[in-house]
Amino acid sequence: MDTRRLPYLVEFARHGSMRVVAEVLGTSTSVVSQQIAALAREAGTALVEPEGRRSRLTPAGRRLAEHARTILAAVEAARLDLDPEAEPHGVVRVAGFATAIRRAVMPTVAALSASHPGVTLTIREHEPAEAHAMLVADGIDLALTYDYDLAPDALDPDLTASPLWTTSWGLAVPTADAPDATGTDTDTLAVFSAFRDRAWIGNSRNPADEQVLRTLASMAGFRLHTAHEADSLELVEELVVAGLGVGLLPQDRHVRAGVTVVPLTAPGVRLRAYAVTRRGRASWPPVALVLEEIARRRAR
Repeated sequence: MDTRRLPYLVEFARHGSMRVVAEVLGTSTSVVSQQIAALAREAGTALVEPEGRRSRLTPAGRRLAEHARTILAAVEAARLDLDPEAEPHGVVRVAGFATAIRRAVMPTVAALSASHPGVTLTIREHEPAEAHAMLVADGIDLALTYDYDLAPDALDPDLTASPLWTTSWGLAVPTADAPDATGTDTDTLAVFSAFRDRAWIGNSRNPADEQVLRTLASMAGFRLHTAHEADSLELVEELVVAGLGVGLLPQDRHVRAGVTVVPLTAPGVRLRAYAVTRRGRASWPPVALVLEEIARRRAR
């Protein structure tokens, strides 16, 4: 079986369209069809079957696509391992959310500039969905992403994720309206219910925040109104201080005067940060070095 044909099958499994696969791989639809047909002959079974005017993978095609991901990742890992320049040297393209860049990437840049000057990093600030898409398209080498335990993210099968850290989030409200904190636990649904008639603040670039808000509001028995959207945590604080709404913020965040972050513990809201790479790419020495440095800082 010619492994050079496997990317065509993997991309068809992802997109379900010969035309889109051709666009992604920079070729023609006929070439995509010919490569998958040749792969089917080599496999001795049909990999694609008609579905109306379109085509879909057969059960055998789906199984081979899963094997193909593992095979291609192993080939990539072997190529990188046998690289004569295996000593860390090169540019690592990183994308991530702002907090992770400040917390993990920027200190890593400073540390590696002294210990491994041959490794440099380029940094882009992106939300998880954007960073995942860039990884799949091979536009970056490493993504720092996040999801919430109440809004878990689905990961593309060509990517692998390693947990970094977990942060508890609370509800940011005007200090004058904050409930009395007489104990260490705060009933989340009671807190949400107390602010049910307020305007709420969502995230302009990641729907996961609003998914968490709507899930908890539904559990508390009401439908919340998302009046504002902000990607900047600083802007969320400003909106809260101005009395324009309430929204989620990290509990360990030092907030400005006039804002109180009410803990949410029953149920809790936890942000989970990850380091994500393409399958097989984490063994490339420069990426492995960056991941090692980030993991070292996580352990501190």
